[in-house]
Amino acid sequence: MNELLLILGMALVTFGVRYPMLAIIGRLRLPDTALRALRYVPVAVLTAITVPAMLMPEGTMDIRPGNSYLIGGIIAALVAWRSKNLLLTIVVGMAAFLAWRAVVGSV
Repeated sequence: MNELLLILGMALVTFGVRYPMLAIIGRLRLPDTALRALRYVPVAVLTAITVPAMLMPEGTMDIRPGNSYLIGGIIAALVAWRSKNLLLTIVVGMAAFLAWRAVVGSV
């Protein structure tokens, strides 16, 4: 029961913090420069999440060839750059990660 109350409380706090801003922004006309800048937010957030996970899988910088997170990420980035296909990028990146992990037998 405590877990349910905790989840409900977190949902209410998250909604309470975000909804007022969304309601205000929805009624305003944003300048074109702001709209252009907002297009880069998803890419920046995704990069901020994935790059540290690839470069520091165990909490310290690891740029050696044995880092399968880094190898999978580099291959996925190359596939994304060439194909512009999200599903192909995910499948090839995960396959490269798992294959490299099986071959090298490390992180």
